[in-house]
Amino acid sequence: MVNVAVGDRATRSHRNLALDSFRGLIVVLMALDHANYFVARLHSTGEHWGGDFPAYGDAPSFLTRLVTHPAAPGFSFLMGVGMALFAASRRSRGWSERAIITHFLLRGLVLIGLQLTLINLAWRTGPQSFPDIYQGVLIALGGGMILGSLFLRLRPLWLLAIAALLFVGIEFTHPDPSLWGTNFGEPLGLIFGYSGGSDFYWSNYPILPWLEPVVLGLAFGKWFSVDPEEAFKRSISLGAAFLAGYVVLRVPDGFGNIRPRAGDDWISYLNVVKYPPAMTFTLLTMGVNLILLGLLARVGGTGSKLLEPLAVLGRVPLFFYVAHLYLYSAMGAWLAPKGTSIGAMYLYWLGGLLALYPLCVWYGRFKTRHPDSLLRFI
Repeated sequence: MVNVAVGDRATRSHRNLALDSFRGLIVVLMALDHANYFVARLHSTGEHWGGDFPAYGDAPSFLTRLVTHPAAPGFSFLMGVGMALFAASRRSRGWSERAIITHFLLRGLVLIGLQLTLINLAWRTGPQSFPDIYQGVLIALGGGMILGSLFLRLRPLWLLAIAALLFVGIEFTHPDPSLWGTNFGEPLGLIFGYSGGSDFYWSNYPILPWLEPVVLGLAFGKWFSVDPEEAFKRSISLGAAFLAGYVVLRVPDGFGNIRPRAGDDWISYLNVVKYPPAMTFTLLTMGVNLILLGLLARVGGTGSKLLEPLAVLGRVPLFFYVAHLYLYSAMGAWLAPKGTSIGAMYLYWLGGLLALYPLCVWYGRFKTRHPDSLLRFI
């Protein structure tokens, strides 16, 4: 949803197809999730650290939700990668650290402002009641960008140590599930630590739990700057280790899960806490993300041409994010006001992607022709 690895024409000419196409894949999966919300009106509720946990009546409904889970941590990770690459590029041009941090401060504030205005306005057009103020993913990304900019000079080993500290430390600091609803009057907790709130203010994306994949992305970005091929190899190895870690924590159903599984079937095994992301959620989703990224980097020849449509979407993720919310909201309100089946929703989802693709092509070219305009922040 945010792309910080862009600047002028020279930067764009050296973009990496694997990173762009992976970002494009992420936005496509995100669009599926939001088509499910606006059009099918079958989007799950819950997945919080407390309260009612979502139940699914059939496998297609659950799998539709499951395959979209990698989107949010994937965006956070890619944002960190982009920040590291952008900082390295600007240092080579003589930018000071203060100028780089100021740039990310402004971009982070833009993301937060967009969430509180355009994005929340789009969510209010949906089928569910909506709070007066909603802390969504762009606030987590904006906050993560601002805080992550403070770590830009650190070496990968230190960044991995900070990511690990956040990864494990959040597990010790979030409330016990039995406290759900009793601590919703603590604004700092809702902004930085855990989900929840009221009709006035609701937080699904507290900043600190989503900072961990940003910092991991910073480390990957530094690896990539030194040796892209080796970075992608590490991506696959690290992703496999994450998935192994998921099994280790998920089977005993204790530490790292935030709350116990709802049952013993395969859906319950894969149905993890997202708000805030449990350790198992991060291990599962980032394990998949890292492996996919590494595999995309191995695609060559004709396969590279097949990835280009995804890369087109991945080069304008924030534009896509804003546009797709309004598009699917309009489709749901005008074409399916009573909702649809899961199967029919997939047709609307594909139709929305086809409608958005030429807009993304146009916007990408327009932004390239105006590298020094305010569009560099979107």
